[in-house]
Amino acid sequence: MAGKLKRKSFFIDERELEAARRALGAGTDAETVRAALREVARMKALARLMQKTRGSLPPGSFSEI
Repeated sequence: MAGKLKRKSFFIDERELEAARRALGAGTDAETVRAALREVARMKALARLMQKTRGSLPPGSFSEI
């Protein structure tokens, strides 16, 4: 675990938590929340990169997986 942990208390929709747990493959509530936060930050960084490089890559410069 890279960062400092801080205790928080909040209400959460249990159906959303369970759906996130399944999607992320997490084992506990805490692991689910931490993984979801990391994923949101990763998605935001990817969106910024895509916006920054929009139109700067020539067609065919990468192959599809």
